[in-house]
Amino acid sequence: MTEDERARITMQFLYALRSKGVTDARILSAMERIDRGAFVRGIFAERAYEDMPLPIACGQTISQPSVVGLMTQALSVGPRDRVLEIGTGSGYQAAVLSLLCRRVYTVDRHRRLVREAQAVFEALSLPNIVALATDGSRGLPDQAPFDRILVTAAAEDPPGPLLSQLKIGGIMVLPVGQSDTVQSLIRVTRLETGFDYEELRPVRFVPLVEGMAGD
Repeated sequence: MTEDERARITMQFLYALRSKGVTDARILSAMERIDRGAFVRGIFAERAYEDMPLPIACGQTISQPSVVGLMTQALSVGPRDRVLEIGTGSGYQAAVLSLLCRRVYTVDRHRRLVREAQAVFEALSLPNIVALATDGSRGLPDQAPFDRILVTAAAEDPPGPLLSQLKIGGIMVLPVGQSDTVQSLIRVTRLETGFDYEELRPVRFVPLVEGMAGD
């Protein structure tokens, strides 16, 4: 790929993000710096810069870039924040977050996905990401509380263990829904007196599954 082709693809990529509502300059800069192509393998690699979800290993998907941008924007991440991501997947979302906060803890029930994502994090020199193979529905109680929590799989309701690991004033963004056809992205803010829930937009994610996968 020539420099001119790369510049054109990058411009189209950023234009697609802006047209879908990703307007935060820090997030656009981070998504320009993190090459989505590094996280897409095989026959789908040539479609890495299109605004669409793509299949990855273990029956999972890499979310479309505009959804990654909108979820990150909804999270309101600050440079000193410690962020927990549930559902490492390809590692793309964690990589974007790593440029915006102090530390990202990302977990997945598929050991293979964690191994492959970790290799990409190392290749891209992203040392502030801790990737762990564990049951994401339980969170990471040993590292809690977190300033921000991002869940990239859909539950029927926000999981109690994750709500309890959110700091007062912290924000969690996640899809909720009882089926893979009707899901809403919501933002939960932990208050002194409880939780505030805000519905953001319809989405479609793989379900949040308890326990470890057999890989």
